[in-house]
Amino acid sequence: MLVNLNAVLKDAQKNKYGVGLFNTTDTDMLEAVISAAEETKSPVIIGTAEVLLPYGDFDIIAPSIVERAKRAAVPVVVHYDHGLTFDRCMEAIKYGFSSIMFDGSANPYDENIKQTQEIVKIAHSLGLTVEGEIGHVGQADSEDNDKTDMYTTVKEATEYLSATGVDALAIAIGTAHGAYKSKPKLDIERLKEIRRAVDVPLVLHGGSGLSNDDFKNCINAGIAKVNIFTDLCKAGERAMKYCTENSIDYLEARNKKVEYIKAETIKKMALFGSVNKI
Repeated sequence: MLVNLNAVLKDAQKNKYGVGLFNTTDTDMLEAVISAAEETKSPVIIGTAEVLLPYGDFDIIAPSIVERAKRAAVPVVVHYDHGLTFDRCMEAIKYGFSSIMFDGSANPYDENIKQTQEIVKIAHSLGLTVEGEIGHVGQADSEDNDKTDMYTTVKEATEYLSATGVDALAIAIGTAHGAYKSKPKLDIERLKEIRRAVDVPLVLHGGSGLSNDDFKNCINAGIAKVNIFTDLCKAGERAMKYCTENSIDYLEARNKKVEYIKAETIKKMALFGSVNKI
């Protein structure tokens, strides 16, 4: 069933487990993630990000995700991740996405606030949810995730939340998007301080590549939503390598890719504690 973020994250926040956001670029990944959620009876968030659109045509993948979510036997949030422009966020809403992340973190603060306020106003009028971001979540390939002066502060989090009214807040505590070149150092104490100061679910971006202990520590300290993409891609790559080495044909290779990505998704759901939480 198609739901918004509030339908799954409020319980996760209350009972200290995490719900995974698994981005997808094609229907193979879509099938893998939804079937994993149905098998484990786990709530799930699925969608795509603006930076991924060159790898999965929005006109094709968006209707597929929304329709599959409606038919799912578990609660599914269809989330537009890292929407960088107002127009693209509105396009996602028109396609039927139930949640939007507007990422204005690269804009001047006042402009970020202004645009986020407008998107929240529109989304809330339609019963949709909005995720915002304050602070800088790094890029693993440039190894800028350890610049502590760009981490989210308690003051930034409370002021941003008060100004925008977002339903979930992504914060920077030392993670990065992409594949890590070195082990990230997460500021768990900062996370705890922010958790005590705000009452909305907190989001961890750059989850792929963290250790099991990192995930557990973040969820115990207050993270309710964890974003995963790179680890799904790596699972798909392992499947393709296996098929090449074993001369498996295209159709069977496709099924093998779904199998590997589904297994990785189930592994993450178990780690985050969302299994049997519907």
